[in-house]
Amino acid sequence: MGCYEDQKMLQNDEVSVVGKPKQEIDKPTGCIEEGNRQTSDRPLRWKWVSACIWTDNMLTALENGVKGGKWFSLIDKVTKPLTLFEAWEKVKSNKGAAGVDKISVDKFEAKWPQYLDEIRKEIIGDQYCPEAVRRVYIPKGNGKTRPLGIPTIKDRVVQTALKMVLEPIFEQRFHEHSYGFRPERGAKDALRQVAQYLKDGFTHVVDVDFQSFFDTIPHDRLMELVGNQISDGRVLKLIDMFLTQGIMEDMKTWVPTQGTPQGGVISPLLANIYLNDLDYLADELGVIMIRYADDYVILTKSKESAIMAKEAITTWATSVGLTVHPEKTQLVDYGAGEGFDFLGYRFERGYRFIRKKSITKLRDAIREKTRRLDGRSMNAIIGSLNRMMRGWYGYFKHAHYTVLQEVDQMVRRRLRAIYRKREKRPGFGRTLDDHKRWPNSHFAKLGLFTNLEAYLKDKARYNRAAACQSR
Repeated sequence: MGCYEDQKMLQNDEVSVVGKPKQEIDKPTGCIEEGNRQTSDRPLRWKWVSACIWTDNMLTALENGVKGGKWFSLIDKVTKPLTLFEAWEKVKSNKGAAGVDKISVDKFEAKWPQYLDEIRKEIIGDQYCPEAVRRVYIPKGNGKTRPLGIPTIKDRVVQTALKMVLEPIFEQRFHEHSYGFRPERGAKDALRQVAQYLKDGFTHVVDVDFQSFFDTIPHDRLMELVGNQISDGRVLKLIDMFLTQGIMEDMKTWVPTQGTPQGGVISPLLANIYLNDLDYLADELGVIMIRYADDYVILTKSKESAIMAKEAITTWATSVGLTVHPEKTQLVDYGAGEGFDFLGYRFERGYRFIRKKSITKLRDAIREKTRRLDGRSMNAIIGSLNRMMRGWYGYFKHAHYTVLQEVDQMVRRRLRAIYRKREKRPGFGRTLDDHKRWPNSHFAKLGLFTNLEAYLKDKARYNRAAACQSR
């Protein structure tokens, strides 16, 4: 592999690929060709926006500022046929479960022109009303669960269209140290920044946690913040309806008075809008804050600054209706060997480990895929494991290699236990005889993905790329 290919390993490895819609009949038309022409000329930072909505003239206005500082007449862009079609394509690609109306993605796809036309007419005629959100609970760890709302496909399309129209307006004002649920940014970028600041001597850390953040955001202040940039009453009404749409749980429906529905397409954007002032407060305090949605850390060079920042942020949170978790918020002296968790990783003693909750979750997933009574072929089991492990490694590959090695050992041990069970022999695949009979090379021949091998290959590529850059 040459220097050019190796140097690409040093860049952000997250790429997004937009596929063409499968259906070619009855597509909305009007600005597809114009959009394709514009996207080739627009600045790189705006490549992700919909060219049909955000023309070059609108982007220029966005960069220079609009008269009065507010945006008017946006509802026509939400209801534009091509906007709704693009929104539907995004919803379809994300798949997901059906809402309370039991209309799945497949069912919606069978009649998408009809459904999109209904949505458009309802919004224009001021008759659109979101249906209740179906509430489910997903495992959170330690036996706890997290509530998740599942809107209908129809409501997800409308929320996505709203997001496509509104996101660039607020992106222009978001802080550079905010990474959660933003275009061209992600958790890996946030982790990379934290690691760099720790190396630069920002070793006094405030690990802050908001208590039930998404469930406690006050609606009135949130709408005020949105209204500071948006003056289209019909757009504001749509947002307010999504904040107050019913929640169906156990066949009963109730209406929330605060919070944003977890699972809603537009909720992450609204959360970032609510916390944007906090990002700039960190600048005023003279500290570094790296935030991913409601998960963030503050980094300073002194204990005094860390204490001051913690107190100031606690005061700010109280003033905007939020609560800093008294038990989960802590001061950490990273330079003295203390550690803290952030986005699944454990930063400690100059290394990145994997936090205990993340390891526990992975081990549970491995056990689920390697039950000793699994009747599938070993190739099928390994194929299922590989799909999961490649994704897991892609995120946690910067962890200390010993953790990766331990995961590999667990996987092979579980596979050996399956072999033993099929021979009607008890045991867990831990004996020396088992290792001799089914050595690591046996599973390698079957194509088993191993974290350590992937780590060593990546390390070699990074070293070659670094050597090329130093020439």
